[in-house]
Amino acid sequence: MDSATHVVMGVGLCGLATLDPVIAENQATFAAAAVGIMLGSQAPDLDTVLKMRNNAVYIKNHRGSSHSLPAVLLWSVAIAVLTFMFIPEAALIHVWIWTLLAVGLHVLVDIFNAYGTKALAPFKNRWIALGAINIFDPFLFGMHILGIVLWIMGAHPGYTFLAIYGVLLLYYLWRMHVRNKIVRLARKRHPRASHIFISPTIRWTDFHLVIRTRNHLHVATYKNKNIRYLESFPFEPIPQDEVILAALKDTNLTAFLSFSPAYRWNVEEKSFGYEVTFTDLRYRSGGYYPFITIVRLNSNLQILGSYTGWIYNQTKLEQKLQKSTEQNTKKAKLRHAT
Repeated sequence: MDSATHVVMGVGLCGLATLDPVIAENQATFAAAAVGIMLGSQAPDLDTVLKMRNNAVYIKNHRGSSHSLPAVLLWSVAIAVLTFMFIPEAALIHVWIWTLLAVGLHVLVDIFNAYGTKALAPFKNRWIALGAINIFDPFLFGMHILGIVLWIMGAHPGYTFLAIYGVLLLYYLWRMHVRNKIVRLARKRHPRASHIFISPTIRWTDFHLVIRTRNHLHVATYKNKNIRYLESFPFEPIPQDEVILAALKDTNLTAFLSFSPAYRWNVEEKSFGYEVTFTDLRYRSGGYYPFITIVRLNSNLQILGSYTGWIYNQTKLEQKLQKSTEQNTKKAKLRHAT
């Protein structure tokens, strides 16, 4: 989910925590639990700092190890102990339990997005993305805002958010029902499909689909209770081509492939050599596919520059590729100098 949703969910858990008698009767424990919950609600997304290195590292690792089972335990223990150091009169066990719940809930709700997480790592090192809830869901966010307003107006926070989370549980079950119904419809049309990738939109009734069959990749949308096909591409596994094999040595491309399960590739000859493009088909918007990787190679199949990430403007893409090429040229000169 987006950061704002994780924040309001943290506030909601603070309210729910007042149902714990130890927290409700001890001001220090409530304060410590509130700090632990709010930090725990955001902690798994601290891997966003990886963007400071480059997009490849961020894409390959975001929602990866930071959202894994060991990380959930480590985040909760570290935050609870740190909080206890500043508020030693608090009941540590209760602070840790609620912090653990906050971290765990963060990871759990992220699973329902199309982006997903590696929540079962290291036991299963694969992305789990159910594709039932949009990364920003107005209903989910709005219900938390309603609870916060009622709390400010004097309603009991524990019972208020207990009721709200009961409603949200039903909401998630309904969204999963809708998601599964769409997948069944897609499988009915394509009984031999090997994969069906589904992405929710901000509208309850609209979903994006990528259906992979033996020979095709169908990009479609589910709207008005029907699947409408937008584009179809031949499904072509990555070939053992020398240009592609050279491009696969690039970190941006390996990061893209570690994350994207539904893509098409293209190799084009250019004046400088070759340009290899991989396009993620899951995020079609306005007839455009913004999540891509481009690797440029010279005629000797040496990597000139590359980029991976979200791009909506060709000029910006060219600027980023030019910057990458300049950086690679400088590195090459340093290697030769030493």
